[in-house]
Amino acid sequence: MSFATTIIQWFREHGRDLPWRDTCDPYAIWLSEIILQQTRIEQGRPYWERFMRRWPTVNDLAAASEDEVLREWQGLGYYSRARNLHAAAKQVVAMGGFPTTIEGLRALKGVGDYTAAAIGSFAFGLPAAVVDGNVYRVLSRHFGIATPINTTEGKKEFALLAQELLPPSLTGRAGVGLLSSLTGRAGVGLYNQGMMDFGATLCTPQSPQCLQCPLQETCVAFREGRVQQLPVKEKKLQVKERHLIYIYIRVNGYTALHRRPAGDIWQGLYEPWLTDEVPSGAVLLRQHVKHVLTHRILYADFWLWELSERPTLPDDYFWVKVEELDNYAVPRLIEKLFENEKMRE
Repeated sequence: MSFATTIIQWFREHGRDLPWRDTCDPYAIWLSEIILQQTRIEQGRPYWERFMRRWPTVNDLAAASEDEVLREWQGLGYYSRARNLHAAAKQVVAMGGFPTTIEGLRALKGVGDYTAAAIGSFAFGLPAAVVDGNVYRVLSRHFGIATPINTTEGKKEFALLAQELLPPSLTGRAGVGLLSSLTGRAGVGLYNQGMMDFGATLCTPQSPQCLQCPLQETCVAFREGRVQQLPVKEKKLQVKERHLIYIYIRVNGYTALHRRPAGDIWQGLYEPWLTDEVPSGAVLLRQHVKHVLTHRILYADFWLWELSERPTLPDDYFWVKVEELDNYAVPRLIEKLFENEKMRE
């Protein structure tokens, strides 16, 4: 039995039941793929459901404001995804609909090789192999490939291998048996989704279920005792630390916010006064709150400064009612600040 046949048969029995798999609507599929970039399914699923309820079509999403989209996205992190999502929705509307080629899909804001292959194969049956972290792991272990997956050489090697593994019947050529009955959209989607689920639930990073694996007999890593050594990654960049001081100012039911500019973390999100010095009279609420980003660890101190008159602040700050703070999308770090009950008293 071929590699692809085994994956499809396994997926039919063990694949995860997810709502965006019950449709060929490219909007629903694209939305799920963007949300699930760097987000676990159990965390991302409620967001997908909320977005689909509030904006059921790409036209609805394109007509929303960026602030509305960022507010709905709040808590997911990596907010450039939300801004790209909104921009891409406008692109699709301007085009008159979703592109039906891999090249066209890749031209959408925030859509790379993996996302284009996922949308293209799931929605349109395009013969494009998806390559994500799960696929890297399955291929690296099964074929015993030690090329680092986070290098240019590794990305090219695994992309070529993944595409080659698409069997003839899934790439429009003649096929027999099980695969020949899965030509077109269904076959491509089943195989790609099978590869993703296989890596996510069976061939996992830690404690993979090798004894239950249908590919055990042909797996190089299992045979050579290298399962925990593969895949290989080059060492990450050094993580830097950054210390922040936030002052939550409260004056007669109002507080000050500003919107973070382009070119820095949390672009387009709102935050209270960020300063280098604590003003006299401020009260410490929380100290050294830790927030981890990809290549940076933030430590924030939160202070409350209650006054009878508004202080002079930089020009980009503005005043809002405390009870209206929920209308503004904020980074998760600031959300932790506002979760403090004392902030709303």
